[in-house]
Amino acid sequence: MKERIQITDYLAHILKALPRGILLNTQGDKFNSMVIGWGNLGVIWGVWTFVAYVRESRYTKAVLDATGEFSISVPLDAPIPLITRVCGAQSGYNVDKVAQAGLTLVEPNAIKTPDVKEYPLTLECRTLYTERQNLALLPETIRKQMYPENVDGTAVGANRDPHTAYIGQIVDAYIIK
Repeated sequence: MKERIQITDYLAHILKALPRGILLNTQGDKFNSMVIGWGNLGVIWGVWTFVAYVRESRYTKAVLDATGEFSISVPLDAPIPLITRVCGAQSGYNVDKVAQAGLTLVEPNAIKTPDVKEYPLTLECRTLYTERQNLALLPETIRKQMYPENVDGTAVGANRDPHTAYIGQIVDAYIIK
């Protein structure tokens, strides 16, 4: 069962959970989920949106580019350490994250990307716009900290790959019961 929610009732909860790690989910040839700690939630072009930032080398990026949709899964309580470890440090290129992290997938309402029962607050999104970062336009302090040139693009955490911003229109929002 799913209980539809008003996004405004959960803004503070989502934004508080984000830096601790929430899930960005995609569905291509297989389901994939990655932990994200950056994002934006708000209104752009008169619609509710979630903006997700994904590095160039990530498995998730190729799937997002191909499908144009994603879901966001937010824990109602603290993040689950196993999910954080697997989805935050393993690559979808090599790992079945559903099996490794013990995820329970739930059918979505409006898109093809499944939901994650363990993180029940769900935003289903369709990409409206993408933009690759121009690292030269970032302040030097951020560039040095978040995009060190000497760290390979496949490394987890700060590396030399820029992000692409995916502005996704929230087409459904609910809590899995």
